[in-house]
Amino acid sequence: MATAALLCACVLAPAPASSGASTTRARAERPEAHPTTLTAALSPERLGAATTIRIGFRVSTPASGTPSPVTDVQLLLPPGLSIATSDLGLETCVLSKLEGGGAAACPPDSLMGRGSALTEVPFGSTFVTEPASVTLFSAPLKNGHPQLLFLASGELPVLTRLVFGALVMPAGAPFGTLIDTTLPLVPSVRGGPDVALVQLQTTIGAKGIVYYERVKGKTISFRPRSLLLPARCPRGGFRFSAHLTFQDGTRSSAATTVPCPRHT
Repeated sequence: MATAALLCACVLAPAPASSGASTTRARAERPEAHPTTLTAALSPERLGAATTIRIGFRVSTPASGTPSPVTDVQLLLPPGLSIATSDLGLETCVLSKLEGGGAAACPPDSLMGRGSALTEVPFGSTFVTEPASVTLFSAPLKNGHPQLLFLASGELPVLTRLVFGALVMPAGAPFGTLIDTTLPLVPSVRGGPDVALVQLQTTIGAKGIVYYERVKGKTISFRPRSLLLPARCPRGGFRFSAHLTFQDGTRSSAATTVPCPRHT
């Protein structure tokens, strides 16, 4: 059984277009502050069958031209998409190993998904965008709740390795799972603003993931059983929501729905 349940968010590229993908504009407390969009997709889209979730958010540059770093992300997922029905997270990775040795320090059978992120780094009066790869791992329980670990690996000029955790908890209707993530602040140049996360995308599911086990002295590779879509689609489709908090104290929310599959 998996020890953690589903995805979180860091900045990612928008989800690829598909019949089940959906994008919805944010409902911000201050519409001009940090407009946010949320994307979600299920692949494949067959009720009662294995699937992989792809979810991501994007924060638009405000009218002031100075993005504020995201400090907290809450992702709400539809009911029925539980990692407990999959083989994901057969092993766990601990924070210290991930910080010290990167992805190679984690057991292969702790891998939960992959994605990408985009940050904006201040340089003088301008901002430079910096891409980063994102890897998602299963982590030991924390306060009785499943936990995920995110590794964001970037290049120059600033971000090289950023590790942060996310708690996975039950959520009230019409959702089923809450993923709560606190993002650490990343300093940029001396005396300058912190690096701002402006886009994040990640998958959760077995697509593209290979696990390993020892059988009679030999190492055997296998594909873990993935998440299962519920046998019935919720009325109105599979609903996703995101709530972001920024360093400047403002908040932004976005929601999206993946329509029910046309064919079961």
